[in-house]
Amino acid sequence: MTSLPLRPAVFLDRDGTINEQMGYINHISRFHLLPGVAEAIRRLNEARIPVIVVTNQSGLARGYFPAELLTAVHEKMVTLLAEHGAHVDGIYICPHHPEAKREEYRVNCDCRKPKTGLLVQAAKDLGLDLVRSFVVGDRWSDLKTAANCGATPVLVLTGYGSGDALYIGPSQEVQPAMVGVDLAAAVQWILERI
Repeated sequence: MTSLPLRPAVFLDRDGTINEQMGYINHISRFHLLPGVAEAIRRLNEARIPVIVVTNQSGLARGYFPAELLTAVHEKMVTLLAEHGAHVDGIYICPHHPEAKREEYRVNCDCRKPKTGLLVQAAKDLGLDLVRSFVVGDRWSDLKTAANCGATPVLVLTGYGSGDALYIGPSQEVQPAMVGVDLAAAVQWILERI
């Protein structure tokens, strides 16, 4: 029996990349897709490129919201994307933080970005090739995550992106392969290269 070849994927940060950056989303009404995101994800779907959400959600560990709200937010995201004919192939979250109020989340995990545990698990689950993949986010921690697993880092200027590009980026060793004004621009660039 031969195994299927590993596929490249696009890993997306959530807050500031897919939805408006509002700090902690502690109520369902605070979740809003950014303009053009659903259409950009649909373009990846149409090209048969897996789209995986990888997100740190330390608000859970800090006691800012319950796990049920996180589930509801992701259900809303999936529904809003579906209304535009788009979908994600997986959602992987890190609920941990070293200063967590809830003891079960106060662990030294391997999944909190810029560590690579979320991407490694997704690759294992879905048969993905991390080295041929892209990580898109609005923070340098997303770019470092890409570098740490051999993927291509892409910065979007939504969310914290503009500020990170101006104030954090110049002193960083890891630099984005591409800087896009938003996810649509990043996806266009990725589709030209995948």
